[in-house]
Formats: sequence, C-alpha cells, structure tokens
Amino acid sequence: MNALQLTKQLGQSLWLDNLSRTLIQEGGLQRLITEDGISGVTSNPAIFFNAISKSPYYRDDVARLKALKTPAEPLYEALVIPDIQAACDLMRPEYDRTHGRDGYVSLEVSPALAHDAAGTVAAGLRLKAAVQRQNLLIKVPATSAGLTAIEALIAQGCSVNVTLMFSLAHVNAVAQAYVRGLQRLVDGGGDPRPVKSVASLFLSRVDTLVDKQLDSIGGDALKLRGKAGVALAKLAYREYQKTFKSDAFAKLAAKGAQPQFMLWASTGTKNAAYSDVLYVESLIGTETINTVPDATLNAFRDHGKAAATLEIGMNDAQVLFDALAQAGIDMQQVGETLQVEGVTLFEQAFDQLLKLLA
Repeated sequence: MNALQLTKQLGQSLWLDNLSRTLIQEGGLQRLITEDGISGVTSNPAIFFNAISKSPYYRDDVARLKALKTPAEPLYEALVIPDIQAACDLMRPEYDRTHGRDGYVSLEVSPALAHDAAGTVAAGLRLKAAVQRQNLLIKVPATSAGLTAIEALIAQGCSVNVTLMFSLAHVNAVAQAYVRGLQRLVDGGGDPRPVKSVASLFLSRVDTLVDKQLDSIGGDALKLRGKAGVALAKLAYREYQKTFKSDAFAKLAAKGAQPQFMLWASTGTKNAAYSDVLYVESLIGTETINTVPDATLNAFRDHGKAAATLEIGMNDAQVLFDALAQAGIDMQQVGETLQVEGVTLFEQAFDQLLKLLA
C-alpha cells in the first residue's frame, strides 16, 4: 500500500488538480483512481488552457466549432463540458459507494463573474444543467459577491466548490454562507442530502507572501518562514469543527445535510527549500480533501509518509499566528491581498484561454 492509498484509509480524500482529454482517453485518470485511490478532480481555466493547447484530442472539435463560427466562450464550454462529464462518470462509482460524500469533479464559472453575484448564480445553474451529473461541483470564488452566490446556489440545490480562500475570515464567511443556503433549502421544502460543498483553502501562496514580508522584517522574524500555510490549515480545521460539529448544525445534519469539508488547495510547494510534500504530509485528517497537482502527487507516492497529522500541533499553530501578528504580519490582510491577486490571475488565465480559442 502506497502513501496515497494509506492517506485514504486515514479519512482524507485525494483529488487530482488536473484534467485533460488525454488523461481521460488514454486511461491515465482511471489508473489514478484504481491504483492510487484518487477520488475527485478539480479544474480551472489555467488547467484547461494547458490541456487544450497541448492535447491532440481537441483539434477536430476546435476546427468543427470554429467552422460554425462559435464565439470563444461557448466554444470553450463546448470543449470542456464533455471532459467534465467523462470525469464525473469515472468518479461515479466512488460517489455511489460513499453516498455522495466523495467522487466529485469541479467546473469553474467564468472568473469575469467574481464580483457579479447574480451572474454567478445564473452561470452556475446553467453549467449544472448542461453537465447533468449529480457529482458535479460548481466552483465559485469566496469574494463578497461570491458569498451571496454560494448561499443562493446551495439554496437551489446546486453543489459548490468554493475557491480562492486565503484566511480564517474567508473560512468562516464561506461556512456561514453554506449553512444559510442549506437552511433556506430546508425551509423551502428542499432535500439537503444531495447537496455537497467543499471549501478550498490555498496554502503555498500564503507562505510565498508571508515569507516575503518576513524577509523584509528580518531578525528573529525569519524563524517564522515556511510555517504560515500549514498553521492556517490547522486553525481552519479547528473552525470547521466548531461550525459543523455544533448543536446548531446538528439540526440540519438530522435532515441529511452534509458538512462543508475543508479542501487543501495550492499544495504544490513553491519554495525549493521546503519539502515537496509539505502541504500533504502535514495536513492528513478525517473529513478533509487534498487536491494535488501531478508533481506533488508523484512526489508523495514516491517518498511521502502518511500519518494522521492534521490535529497534531493545533496549539502550536495558534502560537505561530500570534508570533506573526507580533512581528507585524496581518494574516487577514494577507488573505485579502491574495484573493484580489487570485481573482486577477484567474481572469488572466481565462482571457488567455479565450484568445487561444479565438
């Protein structure tokens, strides 16, 4: 049993942060499911740009759709929706086996809608209807408008992967939006059991920015480098437990509502001085998901150690956050800065993709 399979036994799901027609048609995704226990897939415009620009399996469809003078964004959707559907079908046995707790594939709404709540809701419902798979998650950013959209989508029975979270403030705001949406769904006579949500907390980007700030401060502050991302995840899990193990949520759970699992995102180590499996080995725990890019997946399979580490050092994580505050690092401001940057990067990736197709 490799470390990936053992991680699954420890209660954490491993999802692949990649999708392409090559992975589907040449059997790579099925092998990851069968051999490593990969039980979900996440996608975004940057991933699809890479896939469409490099894989030969899109060429005929691109030529056919261009001949029909299909505009760039509908052309993009026409290319990727079949990929999403195929991935959902491959994950469906896991979805059925776990009664809807695992086995999901994520598709992102246009990043141009990050500050448009109504537009996000409309796009999310339209994409859900187009894909027609129960194990689809619509990706929505944790912006102010995104929070409104998350609540509305959940209230209408649409499962959501919340993206671009970088702080404890984001974690709590997203959890409350999910709970409000569930309550609206139940109050309206809806069934919460088929509704799933995950909250994607980005980690390596946090360390990149915090380390830069610590380098500017210097002195003893340098000892805090490379620790903020893992500490953030541990404290976020503590917040998850407070919200979803509470008496208040128990009333919704009694009606079949699922908790909103924390998902560790941006888990590819960006600083070569740190372990290439830092954001995997340190954060293994029940009712969590780690979405890993190919390089991190391969590294963890090769030399990763699987153990129940997530709840170890919770107090140390708080001490680390306190020390960062004393050094002058405002972790909430770090989160806001990174979210703004993240929205911009996603918009640029989407624009690049549309230009490629145009």
